[in-house]
Amino acid sequence: MAASAALLLSGCQSTPSTQDGPLGTWADDPMRNAPPITRGLDAAGLSTLLGAELAGQRGDYRYASQGYLDAAKRYREPALAERATFAARFGNETSLIEASALRWRELAPQAETPNRLLAAFSLQRGDWLDSLEQRLDIVEAGGHGDVTAFAEIAVAEEAPLTLIAQQLREHLARPNADQLPHHSDVLLGTALIEATLGDTTLAQRRLDQVELLDPESAALWLVKARLALEVEDYSTAQRAAQQGLELAPDDVRFILLLAQAEIRLNNISAAEVQTDALLASHGGNQDLRLSLAQLYLEEGHPEPAQRLLQPLIGQPEVPDLAYYLLGAITQAQGDTDNALLYYRQVSEGSEFLPARAAAAQMLIEEDRLLDARAFLRIERMRFDNYFTELVMLEVQLLDDINQPADANALLDREISRTPDDTSLLYMRAMRHWEAGDIAGMEQDLRQILSTEPNNAEALNALGYTLADLNLPGRLQEAFALIERAYEADPDNPAVLDSMGWVYFRMGQPEEALPWLESAYSQLPDQEVAAHLAEVLKALGRDDEARQLIQQITQRTSQHPLIDELLERYPELTPP
Repeated sequence: MAASAALLLSGCQSTPSTQDGPLGTWADDPMRNAPPITRGLDAAGLSTLLGAELAGQRGDYRYASQGYLDAAKRYREPALAERATFAARFGNETSLIEASALRWRELAPQAETPNRLLAAFSLQRGDWLDSLEQRLDIVEAGGHGDVTAFAEIAVAEEAPLTLIAQQLREHLARPNADQLPHHSDVLLGTALIEATLGDTTLAQRRLDQVELLDPESAALWLVKARLALEVEDYSTAQRAAQQGLELAPDDVRFILLLAQAEIRLNNISAAEVQTDALLASHGGNQDLRLSLAQLYLEEGHPEPAQRLLQPLIGQPEVPDLAYYLLGAITQAQGDTDNALLYYRQVSEGSEFLPARAAAAQMLIEEDRLLDARAFLRIERMRFDNYFTELVMLEVQLLDDINQPADANALLDREISRTPDDTSLLYMRAMRHWEAGDIAGMEQDLRQILSTEPNNAEALNALGYTLADLNLPGRLQEAFALIERAYEADPDNPAVLDSMGWVYFRMGQPEEALPWLESAYSQLPDQEVAAHLAEVLKALGRDDEARQLIQQITQRTSQHPLIDELLERYPELTPP
């Protein structure tokens, strides 16, 4: 029976049918190259696998993935978990991809693909240390963990670099770590993290090691150039950028680093000659021209930036970024009125709001607050699509100069004109909450719900607030609101956190736990961690709560909610 079932399934997977039928053309099976099922089937297993196989043939990848995953749990066969992962990826079923990849890794610890998938999921959730752990597992199995790319993202996103550096150093200290095929990638990523942390001497030693191992690595020269700029060794930065450009002539990052080194060496004329030649070799690439102009401006040299932008002004369609940069250049030259004209020429798109914000801020800094507010009012009339965002911008600018009364008056006035603007209502509701005016917050949130009864953000905000304040007689109301928010947005970790918290407030910590664990897996921040730790404490699982608190305090420097929790439960303080 098992042999015939294996033959049947193997035939389904590897022998495409040319017949059309209710299942469509089998020759188009996107899972054809997945591994065949070869052994271990009983009647129930055969039923599960046939159901999964047929579901895959008709394009129901969620059902197919779940079937293969169930079979993988039953038979402990890595190929089943692999096939479950393939199906989930075709169906873009995030939760099933992760569950299948976890099972695949459990059954085949040396497999690279599940670790790579899990690393990506952890990175999306902001769980930097887990993502790095998956990558180092790949490295230790002989694969390429993309540690340098991970380090670049970590630096850009202000990840917990100290903890990341510690994890990388622990890996490098292991016996035979230097014998692994992609040891240089780990060294390079570690050097990048250490350089950012200011440990430039150690970072340089690691780069010297990488140069011995892989001198043709463009990534090596990229990090070398950046490190040299960081320590103000501009000649070395210049040489490293030139070396990298020879290895990767189309990599704009080297062009920018080379120009930056020339600028720092005060070789402005030489930098301009070089950048002009580079532009010519790249066909006058518009994006490159804009990037170079931005670089000159950031380095405090508006004149060469302006010269780079001038050829764009005569074009039929001038890029918005060019107008934005010309506004900043003219502003730096002290010509406020002409800068305002440039900023106003930025059309709708990604540069629109930054241009208006820069223009208004410029006028405020010139002690022209009334002009700034008049400018924003006119822009609201000119660009109806940005009405809400421009009101919110003006509110923020007034807050920044410590004029909250004027900000509140503006918000009240515009809401009276557009009473169904849910974004402005939500903004005012949150301001009420910050001021301790819970009744005002509730009134605005209920006004949102009167026009958008399924607005998950408003439902969750009101439900969570009622639960968090633990107002007498209102917990059931809070639960009903959060339940509606969950129905509207079931994958939102903030809603999952609220659901767990309201269960806890109702005295049901067992019910609260899975909600909070799910929320924390997607949103590992200090607020969710504080809720989860308190529920663990209520369940008598103090050691787990203490471990969780230790993790979050190591990952973040500011954690007031954790601090408040420890004031109430000092016994949870990590050792």
